[in-house]
Amino acid sequence: MARVFVSSVIDAPAAKVWERVRDFNGLPRWHPRIRDNRIENGEPSDRIGCVRDFHLQNGDRIREKLLGLSDYDMFCTYAILESPMPLTNYVANLRLTPVTDGERTFAEWTAEFDCEPEVAEDLVNGIGTNVFQGGFDALKRHFGSR
Repeated sequence: MARVFVSSVIDAPAAKVWERVRDFNGLPRWHPRIRDNRIENGEPSDRIGCVRDFHLQNGDRIREKLLGLSDYDMFCTYAILESPMPLTNYVANLRLTPVTDGERTFAEWTAEFDCEPEVAEDLVNGIGTNVFQGGFDALKRHFGSR
């Protein structure tokens, strides 16, 4: 099983960052690699089990299912249902934790998945850099972080 872990500190209160990332249908509003997004069957974007169908800027299509969402603990857990990436059993978690010193946010994004050993390193690096860190960098720009 391959694992990805990326963390960052965003110079904004956790509640404000959560407000930006909470919407499971809101990826294009904050992540630069996402072109468009929709929730299938018109379901609410915070209903556990809803499926988001989105396209990356390069046109690749991905479908993900919401597995968990907590406003209290500020986390979102989801699984990939369909993707052009050669992986299976992908489950990811995006979690925000308040940093009380300076009203900042500790953000961590993790994922575990199965794949062939020869592609594991490339997938871990690509997801970690392009998806997770890319999202955190966009949030830092939005909130004026260093």
